[in-house]
Amino acid sequence: MAVVEKVDILVNNAGLAKESAALALSESDWDDVIDTNLKGMFRLAQIAANGMRAGKRSGSIINIASILGLRQAGGVASYAVAKAGVIQLTKVLALEFARYGVRVNAIAPGYIQTAINEPFFASEAGQAMIRRIPQRRLGRMDDLHGPLLLLASDASAYMTGSVIVVDGGHLTSTL
Repeated sequence: MAVVEKVDILVNNAGLAKESAALALSESDWDDVIDTNLKGMFRLAQIAANGMRAGKRSGSIINIASILGLRQAGGVASYAVAKAGVIQLTKVLALEFARYGVRVNAIAPGYIQTAINEPFFASEAGQAMIRRIPQRRLGRMDDLHGPLLLLASDASAYMTGSVIVVDGGHLTSTL
């Protein structure tokens, strides 16, 4: 196994989604999403933590999950399951890595405006989704800066196994 001894902070941000109804989802598409979003995060966290331990340094691993790891949506079964796995992986690794001075936390973003999702959020269905977010807007990339800097810094020295939701109140909204 590779060991990287000069890592102090890992932002574990892997994500792939393949939209499909669960009954039509191919095994190959399922595997691609799970391998990228969950297995890939595990392997990178393992490499980073081994390096932190070998270098006798504390460190911070920040996994990027999603509110879909905490809430259901149709057509994204593999993505939602993988991100739920990332949340549980965060907690398990936090427990195991704490003795080595390695903190493991996660950020669970809601819908963040990107070039990839811009066409959907310009549509009527996308606009309806935005109206269901209590802040009535999509997140911006810079909305993630504060939580990310917190978890990367010593200001979170007593945090491990935490999941910070950054979603404009989406998870608290009514269905």
